[in-house]
Amino acid sequence: MRVLILCTGNSCRSQMAHGFLQSFDANIDVHSAGTEASGKLNAGAVAAMKEIDIDISKHTSDSIEKYLGEKWDYVITVCGGANEACPAFIGDVKHRIHIGFDDPSHAEGTEEFIQSEFRRVRDEIKTGFYQFYTENIKGK
Repeated sequence: MRVLILCTGNSCRSQMAHGFLQSFDANIDVHSAGTEASGKLNAGAVAAMKEIDIDISKHTSDSIEKYLGEKWDYVITVCGGANEACPAFIGDVKHRIHIGFDDPSHAEGTEEFIQSEFRRVRDEIKTGFYQFYTENIKGK
């Protein structure tokens, strides 16, 4: 089973989703990428995942071009902001799905509020991807 998770910057939401999906089932070949990959991970995303013992610090922020031409069982977009353009992926894909989330990297305010936004989105990603996993992958 091969899954590609897409977002714009591939630094935050797609990285957290990648970490969760891999934690649910180590046999899934999971990758993440961005249409405008930032080249680095968002420190808030890394910290939020570390709080729940999922280490994404070794992930890389990759451009979508790295994965063009490969075969995928699922390509999932995770960008959810109304003003954000979700990337489209054209290739050999069995299923394209959108599971959208707010971008916590756009949160403004106190450090405590920003951390709470990363935690909120992290928990929403966990719920959304666990539902995807149980409905589409587990036991199949």
